Amino acid sequence: MSLPNAITLSRIPLMFVIAWLIYQEWLGAPSLAFWLFIAAALGDWLDGYLARSRGQISSFGKLMDALTDKIMVLGLIIVLVDQKQIWVGLALITLVREFLITGMRMVAATKGVVVAADGGGKSKTITQLIALGFLLAAPMVARDWAHFASRDLQEFSSVVHRIGVVVFWIGTGLAVWSGVRYIIRHRKMVFAAAEQ
Repeated sequence: MSLPNAITLSRIPLMFVIAWLIYQEWLGAPSLAFWLFIAAALGDWLDGYLARSRGQISSFGKLMDALTDKIMVLGLIIVLVDQKQIWVGLALITLVREFLITGMRMVAATKGVVVAADGGGKSKTITQLIALGFLLAAPMVARDWAHFASRDLQEFSSVVHRIGVVVFWIGTGLAVWSGVRYIIRHRKMVFAAAEQ
């Protein structure tokens, strides 16, 4: 397995570790969750950079990069819904969009066409990752930073959390917009295959 693909696939177990850390109460768990998330987000950039620079771009890499992004984002969204940090309606919109687009990609794959994420999809993912970063940073500020600074940082943590929520709303809007664009762009190929 190539290094870019290994980095891509590493985001799946990382998501489980981050999700587990979110539920932990010990000092440092929120910080560890946040920094592992940052590492996973940087890995999303690094795998693509290495694949391009090494000439190791493959159909597998394109599909798995998009799929591991979805697994990472959706996994953490489910945890944050359970933690009452994200409204379940936004999570459901995101879930429906991702399954719908993944289904269309699968139909395209049966016709021998690999559809990589476009600019709209990448903007959506980046926005969602930024939102999740803020939402994961909020408990880090409230618990870890406050402990080491010996100060009450709850108000600052609340501001960080609100930024995360606002950015997540924006990300959900981008998810709908890019999903509609994707459907319009590929509808002929997908629906023609469905009628065969």
